[in-house]
Amino acid sequence: MHMPTVLIAGATASGKTGLAIEIAKRIDGVVINADALQVYSKWRVLTARPTVEELTQAPHYLYGHVDERRDYSVGAWLKEVSDILENTGKPAVIIGGTGLYFNALLNGLSEIPPIPPDIRALGDAHRVEDGVGWFQKQLITRDGTTYATLDQNNPARLQRAWEVLEATGKGLSYWHARPTPSLVSLEKTIPILLNWQVNDLNARINSRFDIMINSGAVDECEAAHAAGFKAKLPANRAIGAKEIIDALDGRITMQDAVTKSKTLTHQFAKRQRTWFRSKMRDWRQVDMSDTPDLDALIKSIPL
Repeated sequence: MHMPTVLIAGATASGKTGLAIEIAKRIDGVVINADALQVYSKWRVLTARPTVEELTQAPHYLYGHVDERRDYSVGAWLKEVSDILENTGKPAVIIGGTGLYFNALLNGLSEIPPIPPDIRALGDAHRVEDGVGWFQKQLITRDGTTYATLDQNNPARLQRAWEVLEATGKGLSYWHARPTPSLVSLEKTIPILLNWQVNDLNARINSRFDIMINSGAVDECEAAHAAGFKAKLPANRAIGAKEIIDALDGRITMQDAVTKSKTLTHQFAKRQRTWFRSKMRDWRQVDMSDTPDLDALIKSIPL
């Protein structure tokens, strides 16, 4: 019998990696990354990519394989996933916290024309000079349909929506209504969503960030700073990068950088949970605890 694809989603620090590896080992499968920041080679520690030891336990794909200067997209990720599913001949465990990747996997991807560099540069300038409010006003006036569907406090999403509208004359909602076929259907997967109590998850986030600091995150930031840190690059949106570099430059203390990074991660996790509740209602909901019984959880999954 053909083994269905296993999908594991959850907010940052929710324990996805450990579960994915255990499932992959039991089904002789491969682990495929669905985290938009873990694809980049630059931030191994700050994005919590699997450790060297974890990578030896099962074949892993799409981790740390993209240079920070490359214009990597959801479409590029989807093409790579398609190639892996076709060529490995093994069942896959697709794991991550980027909802847009899972949405494209299951629902297809809108073929949005490329954004010209001059419009992207103009969007970057508005983001720096005018802030989120400028994009909000533009979209409310010109593309209220798309605006109503967005995370309205997410600068990257708002800028992207404005760039598409400016470049094509049509809003994201227009393009999203014309997707390509899906790569897999939800009915032919085992979709698992890991849920935590907010306080417990925030405690895990805090603990993990402390571990990152003690495991090379500062060294990563020092190297990035020496090479010329460009905050606008998508790869450099890793939470903690700018904050630690600010501390290295003496603009804030390192303790303030750590505190701010933890708070930003809490806020990011909240946005993830909101997205998951809205888009993943039909997934298997798994309530997690500080000492999850992975063996019992795996046995409860129809592998």
